[in-house]
Amino acid sequence: MTTHNDDVDWDRWPVADYLAENYREVHASDAAVMAHHAAFYRALPAGGIARAVEFGAGPNLYPLMLASAACRRIDAVEAGASNVAYLQDQICHRIDASWLPFHALCRRLDPRVPATPAGALAPVDIVHADARALPPGRYELGSMHFVAESVTEDFAEFADFCRAFVRAVAPGGYLVAAFMENMPTYRIGPASRWPGCPVGPATISEVFTPLTRDLHLTHIDPDPALPDHGDSGMVLLTGVAQAV
Repeated sequence: MTTHNDDVDWDRWPVADYLAENYREVHASDAAVMAHHAAFYRALPAGGIARAVEFGAGPNLYPLMLASAACRRIDAVEAGASNVAYLQDQICHRIDASWLPFHALCRRLDPRVPATPAGALAPVDIVHADARALPPGRYELGSMHFVAESVTEDFAEFADFCRAFVRAVAPGGYLVAAFMENMPTYRIGPASRWPGCPVGPATISEVFTPLTRDLHLTHIDPDPALPDHGDSGMVLLTGVAQAV
């Protein structure tokens, strides 16, 4: 049986296990993604984006920190209750010390990122909602990290998530994203299993070419320091939204 997004209880996403496996230190792949994205943001005026969206934010804070260099408001839209609770704790109370090296790297890559982690996260509003239901054209910039290919086993549904991501951005708005390449169904922690949809540059291009212009894809090799989920690295995307 193919597992679809709505078959999964995302409220029980294992935040602690996920962070322990992936984000308790800055891995080489993190640094590569951050360098790629920082170059994208450096091409935009400081504070030039009035409203951006992190589409399916999860508990990952570094995309939000990087976006703070160019964005005056960032809606972190997340459906899972456990991820929302983590974001609220980090942004409204005190950030985990493990995120400090990520913030320091953000600052080295783009000195316009605010000088403290709290400052870098100050533009973020947490929105507990299904990102697929966002109104069309609300945002000037859309960011998505490891979402569409990690929430379903169905390629058609993966494509629907990508279209919803682009649709949330006004035509002419900016897009930046990261995907796990060839991600199968995967395990986090000792027990939980989650749906994956194997995609690569060709399939990502197939989905995004009709939706965008100035589409650019970049490949990052697998990181041996990360858990082996069966993926073959990452694909990074930038582009400009067209009408969907």
